[in-house]
Amino acid sequence: MNIYETVFILNPVLSESQVKETVEKFSSFVKSKKSNINHEENWGLKKLKYPIQNKRTGFYYMFEHKSNPQTTKELEIEFKRDERVLRWLSVKLDKHAVEYAEKRKKKHIKS
Repeated sequence: MNIYETVFILNPVLSESQVKETVEKFSSFVKSKKSNINHEENWGLKKLKYPIQNKRTGFYYMFEHKSNPQTTKELEIEFKRDERVLRWLSVKLDKHAVEYAEKRKKKHIKS
């Protein structure tokens, strides 16, 4: 099993409850594949660098999860199927990135 960070951007027209429902959907999908979500961060509504589907903002969310590569591929297929997701990116973390993520989590918890 590897450690991955997956960041996804949700459609800005969603209500707060729809955002929570969508995040819960993907969270439960990862957990159903016998993977662990180590950390979640809601980055909130942010301006996009360029328009995506004529949208200039989006809700950013990040999962740090420990899973196998097949689970990550299946998660990305789920992102493709869901029209509420504008973009996503999954990155496998090496040992240096894991150390940096731990520091970032501690800093995020304090503030």
